[in-house]
Amino acid sequence: MKENSNTVNNTNIDGVVLQMNVDEETECRFSSHVENAIVLANDELTEMEETINSIKGLKPECDKLDYILAVSSGALCGIIDIFLVGKPGKSKLGHATDEWCESRIYDFAKLCGWKPKDETKNKVASAKRYIEKKFKVPYDQTGIGDAAKDVFGLSTTNHHFKSLGHNPTLLGLFFSILNQFTNTSSFVTNGELISLQEADDKFELKGNTVIGKIISGFVNWFGHLLSDVSGSSGSKGRGTGVPATFLTWANDIIVIKRKLKIEPKEFDKNLNELALKIYKKGFDARFQAAQAIPVFINEVIVRLMYSVRRVIKYYSNTKKEDRSFKSLWIECNPFANSTVKRMLTVAHGTFCLLDIGDATVHSLIEGKGTIELDEFFLRLNVAGIGRLTVSLYGEARREIIYLQKKNEVEYTVKKKHLVESYIEGLKILSEVYDDRKLINFIKDLKDSELYITAFDKTVDLAKKRSVPDNKILKNKDEVDEYFGGRN
Repeated sequence: MKENSNTVNNTNIDGVVLQMNVDEETECRFSSHVENAIVLANDELTEMEETINSIKGLKPECDKLDYILAVSSGALCGIIDIFLVGKPGKSKLGHATDEWCESRIYDFAKLCGWKPKDETKNKVASAKRYIEKKFKVPYDQTGIGDAAKDVFGLSTTNHHFKSLGHNPTLLGLFFSILNQFTNTSSFVTNGELISLQEADDKFELKGNTVIGKIISGFVNWFGHLLSDVSGSSGSKGRGTGVPATFLTWANDIIVIKRKLKIEPKEFDKNLNELALKIYKKGFDARFQAAQAIPVFINEVIVRLMYSVRRVIKYYSNTKKEDRSFKSLWIECNPFANSTVKRMLTVAHGTFCLLDIGDATVHSLIEGKGTIELDEFFLRLNVAGIGRLTVSLYGEARREIIYLQKKNEVEYTVKKKHLVESYIEGLKILSEVYDDRKLINFIKDLKDSELYITAFDKTVDLAKKRSVPDNKILKNKDEVDEYFGGRN
């Protein structure tokens, strides 16, 4: 519809500016500052609703069934942990992860060019030796035939733990590259940080530039770790693989303190010794992976149950014509809301309670009435404790933010009510000052004989203007009488 630029009427009534534009077909379009005010107020109302929803979203909306499902999931996974994970050497899932790691070593060696021979009795050991030679490092002293045997007390069962370059952490990567640049070997033993100079006279770090050497050092570190993840090539039986990440903190604390010239406390040394004892009994990266399995299952079950419940609720409460994938995802998204996070906290908390209880009972049995720390930490699911810690941190953070924003929510809710009332008033005002009927009335008088309808429109218009009833001219006779001289 093409609009004529001519303005039929532009007036100010009681401070409200009204404007009526007429198009080519004598249709009128009404616009005013009242309408603009309604639009602005609605925009402000939308912003306030978003603010309220974002802050209220920090509070979980779990019902009784959500909590029951979360506890059930945690209990189920706790039972899996007790009977299928247990401790190193007596773990069904641990045995499965050991086999999986050996298969990956075999695949990685073939990827690097290793070709197994049919007459090779132990292909995995052969693959390990190939990778060790392919990704040679200067800090791989085992203690057998090495000077390090007497100096560091190294052996095939502890050198992966004591050697910092064998630690699968950022600090381990740093020392690995440092040792390769300087042809040294760094160890932590008896609370001391010791460096062996000229560790390997046959080692040479490849690369023509500093960046090239750093990249080469990283590749050597990563490749050598893979060769040791199932123990060294000369290991008998299961072997001691790469140390579990959380155990390496016992080394990191001593290293950091020594670099800062702070004397490690007796507690630090005892912690390091305990970590080494646990490691030598089989608690390495492979077993930590086995511990992560029930934790992962717990995570999946809780998120899945949350989504399934919300999907059923969505299809039960939403009409078919109103359904969409976007609205469905908003309703059942199992990742970005405080409700599912609360369920995860409950589930992982239940899991950890069962795990800690099992570890405590076995440690008391092993210690004959007193807690045997080795047994306790061998059975303690560190992956589950770590995941629960993350959940508790999230709960605390959301609660703090909510308390900080609580007053803002209350103020915004009150302001929202005021704006809603303001919008209702504007709508009433817009209806009262709607002059489209006045334009239609003029057109009826000009183009037709439907004066009766025209008078009805004037009556409606007068009533909206709050004209007293006795002052309204309701038909043609009253109009004739009025212009004939009646006041």
